[in-house]
Amino acid sequence: MAEHRTMQRGALLDAARSLLSEGGTEALTFPALAERTGLARSSVYEYFRSRAAVVEELCAVDFPVWAAEVENAMQRAETPQAKIEAYVRRQLDLVGDRRHRAVVAISASELDAGAREKIRAAHGGLIAMIVEALGDLGHAQPRLAAMLLQGSVDAAVRRIELGVAEEPGVIADTAVAMVLRGVSG
Repeated sequence: MAEHRTMQRGALLDAARSLLSEGGTEALTFPALAERTGLARSSVYEYFRSRAAVVEELCAVDFPVWAAEVENAMQRAETPQAKIEAYVRRQLDLVGDRRHRAVVAISASELDAGAREKIRAAHGGLIAMIVEALGDLGHAQPRLAAMLLQGSVDAAVRRIELGVAEEPGVIADTAVAMVLRGVSG
């Protein structure tokens, strides 16, 4: 029985990821979750008491996976510049991933404190790594630079998601060049 519940919970989270990546947080409703999974709406409530609870669980499950991907790419890099480049490129590589799109939709939405805290914790580890790389480059304000650097990454993510203008590779190359020139000055 427990295994069946775990499978259904997984199916609900997977449906939630799809809904979020297709239509943002407005698309994540219990009727839509029920329809996607073939469960009765009352069954959805047995697993999650609210939309916020679904979002919080997705944060707890997906954010660490996503953050680990970026962290692994940074750990493989030898120099501070290479770490910064890996930080930017890996985030942009993950844009097409449904988990990442769900994470972006969640980040853009109104969240309860529990979900916000989970996101902050996952992001905090990444920001700490980039702050360290910026410090190693001798940056006078590494924390501020890290926040601005992440703003550039977020802008590039949005540009890629628009899918109308440049190729994702061109956007990534431009973002990396801007960031590396910016942090070296």
